[in-house]
Amino acid sequence: MPDATGESASRSKPADRFFDAAIGLLKRVRDEEAPNIAAAGAAIADTVASGGRLFAFGAGHSSLAAQDVVYRAGGLALVNLLAVPGVVGVDVMPATLGSALERVDGLAGAVLDSSPARAGDLLIIVSLSGRNALPVEMAMNARALGLKVIGVTSVAYAEETKPRHVSGTFLKDHCDIVLDSKIAVGDAELTHEGVEAPFAPASTVVTSALMQAVMAAATESLVARGIEPPLLRSGNVDGGHEWNGRVMTEYADRIFFRH
Repeated sequence: MPDATGESASRSKPADRFFDAAIGLLKRVRDEEAPNIAAAGAAIADTVASGGRLFAFGAGHSSLAAQDVVYRAGGLALVNLLAVPGVVGVDVMPATLGSALERVDGLAGAVLDSSPARAGDLLIIVSLSGRNALPVEMAMNARALGLKVIGVTSVAYAEETKPRHVSGTFLKDHCDIVLDSKIAVGDAELTHEGVEAPFAPASTVVTSALMQAVMAAATESLVARGIEPPLLRSGNVDGGHEWNGRVMTEYADRIFFRH
């Protein structure tokens, strides 16, 4: 039954509590990370303006937010996925292999060495915990190659868990700019009577929103410099394919997901 304000008692249901938790996190990230979002957007705009290339990397479910800005309608055409076989998503068998590969020393260096990334480019690394060898070494090696690194992570993990990399450091320690997703350790927003484990992770919602906010900031920064942002349009609207063909032709030397 609705209460005196007309709000249904269903607000206490887990589904509604999850929405409330996610909205609360989004508002907190918006308010507390605004300077870092602006800085990340400016860094991306700097890279685009100077002829550099953009890359995004994430492992496991963190790869979802990275993939969401690659070849995306309404997104920057220059963002390329830096893929590590067996790590992007849960399409490997067994699915647990991806988690194991995140802890392998030396893998990041091999991936970067065989990628088109070079000095002057920019890499966004998404890792919720930021504690495994792969994201840490990815950031370390990328900076050694002369790339600017933006890390999207939960700083809480660095404060409440132990690092797994031999250096004793986390992803956040090797980034030029850090975006804190504010996700609590364990990535589960809800508990419920009779349910032993916490549930309902919000990291994908929040991290994807952070990534899109950064791209929006980059777009604004490019416009302020008098540069037309190399944006893609939906292929499902009239003229979309023609628009995208023009953008991809103009920036062909910086788009690698077509090859």
